Amino acid sequence: MATEPRIFLDTSAIFAGIWSPDGGGRMILKLGEASALKLITSRDVLGELERVFRRKAPELLGEITIIMDRSRLEIGPSPKKRDVENNLMLVGHPGDASIITAARSMDVDFFVTLDRKHFIQNKRLVKEVSFPIGTPGDMLEWYRRELNNN
Repeated sequence: MATEPRIFLDTSAIFAGIWSPDGGGRMILKLGEASALKLITSRDVLGELERVFRRKAPELLGEITIIMDRSRLEIGPSPKKRDVENNLMLVGHPGDASIITAARSMDVDFFVTLDRKHFIQNKRLVKEVSFPIGTPGDMLEWYRRELNNN
């Protein structure tokens, strides 16, 4: 692999990586820290992530910035409203449309999420995008295959 794979993390993937010190999400964050992966997210994901942590795990709010900084998580620009509207028909929810639009605009190699209904099992979306969509475990398996093929 010539360059670091560009991995987009949605809210659920980042939450899982911070919440569980032993899961696939945390392993992805560690690979980002080791400069093996280029981790990317959007401003919308960060806003949603803060709301989720305030509701579910306020005691971990302070760790968000530290872990994201260590993992070198890059925050991309917010997508254009026109582009989000074009993707709304694929996912059916404005927040999800904004997230997938951001990922599509950032030339990513893999989209990591735990949202099966709106992303992973959305056959229409999976056919439309140019990158695989899957769980942290799926991404780690994809990464292993990529390493073995190079």
